[in-house]
Amino acid sequence: MTTVQHSIDVDVPVRTAYNQWTQFREFPRFMNGVERIDQINATHTHWVTRIAGVTREFDAEITEQRPDERVAWKTVDGPHQAGVVTFHRLDDVHTRVMFQMEFDPDGLVETVGDKLGFVRGRTKGDLEHFKTFVEERGRETGGWRGEVEPPGGHGSADLPQTPPPPYPGPGMRPTPGRTGAPGGGHIPPPRPQAPPTVGGGGTQGY
Repeated sequence: MTTVQHSIDVDVPVRTAYNQWTQFREFPRFMNGVERIDQINATHTHWVTRIAGVTREFDAEITEQRPDERVAWKTVDGPHQAGVVTFHRLDDVHTRVMFQMEFDPDGLVETVGDKLGFVRGRTKGDLEHFKTFVEERGRETGGWRGEVEPPGGHGSADLPQTPPPPYPGPGMRPTPGRTGAPGGGHIPPPRPQAPPTVGGGGTQGY
């Protein structure tokens, strides 16, 4: 298994950033390779992707969700993929979005030579597109504020807990558009739309 990490600072409140990420049907608008996402129920989605000329369909399960904090997922069929997106308030109008994903590169993009480089580039690009999408609108297209408890109630078991970001000190503000992975290195998914409007790596998807 391989893990990739990226983060980006977005110029919207944490609630806005989180709410937008829960709108899975909007993912094709900022995730490359994601053609369609259907909501099956409150914790399951069906993805249709086309990456490097290969079309895939698969299901994903939301394994944990805490409003304004985190969304974790894993695939339930096809090549293994699991990930978590966390949201960190920097100030009233800035949020750091951190993305971490574990995946099988051979099963995800077997037609690409530099599989890891390809996935890293796609996930970084997807975060940048998300930033542009949510900042240009200035508000979310919707939001699902429900919670999903992880198995055992002790946090996502699929990946290690994402470390907290370095918060700006007194008199400092976050750098808009900054990307990178603190300490290292597409996604998800994501979260479903609020009932009754049922229908969240991009890479293969979440």
